[in-house]
Amino acid sequence: MSNIDIVRAGFAAYLAQDRDAIDRLLADDFVFTSPQDDHIDRAAFLEVCFPTADRLRHQEILDTAEIDDEQVYVRYEYELTTGERHRNVEVQTVRNCRIAEAQVYFGGRFPRE
Repeated sequence: MSNIDIVRAGFAAYLAQDRDAIDRLLADDFVFTSPQDDHIDRAAFLEVCFPTADRLRHQEILDTAEIDDEQVYVRYEYELTTGERHRNVEVQTVRNCRIAEAQVYFGGRFPRE
């Protein structure tokens, strides 16, 4: 699997709430950072962030690109169950075929087309 494939598999595991799959994909020393979470560890991510997929009606990856040998850029759009739509960007680091870090950059609301 390429690093992009691994990152896409992580997104799919989140949407499906597939805990076995995400356990295989995340490195033991995984770190997650977003405007709401400052370098939380794997356990905190799995407890706080991973179980939130039920708030989404739809999510679509718009762009992916390898930045270097480890980092993958991902831009995605999602719609909440409330109807609000947003776009975010993430940079994920993949080492030894596992996601070692995710840095999330929140975008604003995205108007309906």
